[in-house]
Amino acid sequence: MRELKVALLQTSAGTDMDRNLDEAERLVEVAAAGGASLVLAPENFHMRIPAGEGHLRLARAEADGGPFMQRFGALAKRLGIYLLAGSYNQKASVPGKMRNTSLFFGPDGDVIAKYDKIHMFDVEIDGHVKAQESALVEPGTRVVVADTSFGRVGLTICYDLRFPELYRSLALKGATMAFVPANFTLFTGKDHWEPLLRARAIENGMYVLAPGQIGGVPGAFVSYGRSMVVDPWGTVVACASDGQQVLHATIDLDLVDAVRSRIPSLRHRRPELYELG
Repeated sequence: MRELKVALLQTSAGTDMDRNLDEAERLVEVAAAGGASLVLAPENFHMRIPAGEGHLRLARAEADGGPFMQRFGALAKRLGIYLLAGSYNQKASVPGKMRNTSLFFGPDGDVIAKYDKIHMFDVEIDGHVKAQESALVEPGTRVVVADTSFGRVGLTICYDLRFPELYRSLALKGATMAFVPANFTLFTGKDHWEPLLRARAIENGMYVLAPGQIGGVPGAFVSYGRSMVVDPWGTVVACASDGQQVLHATIDLDLVDAVRSRIPSLRHRRPELYELG
């Protein structure tokens, strides 16, 4: 058994970006002190704002290599850990837009991979949830995997979870683990969050690590939380309770090969028959 100790941050970010980042750094330090060599933060852990005030996020969007990237790269290096800075807002090539960007740092503090969220959360559900992410966010155009000392990992963000093709693409590119930093809504999360995470893990025989935000700010939807680690068999290894916290788990890296050998569905695919348009 090859063990990897991981930690997921479940944050409750508000509108004060500086305060959010200070708190996130504190939680990363707690995670590392608890023995985690891989630490993951959720989507938009730097800032959450009321609906209709996206311009506040746009105003704080940074260029590649800016203070946010420098800060968390330095933190990963100081603690000697792999660190996923869930997502933050990076300036886009299109005027008036930004990217929802996930940064993955190695123990040396360098960026191993950068992923821009592909699927835009543009939904309106019975008055409970209303979002138009594409109004301010430029979608990504690349499927991203990264090599680490514990294997290849795939990067995704929140709403991406509803698109199984993306996770199959990651698995076919050699990923044995997928990251899903999220700000999942309470309304959908109570019914969909765990089933979707377990399905993506089972379908691809991979670990799924999903740190989430919880609670919310006035004027915005409430986030579900329940950060979760799911193994390749679809078993929930660890799940956060309500509230801001650090969720620790120890995972068996050998389990991926064991599960994929028992149920070799990746080898049994018939892509020549699938009509995906």
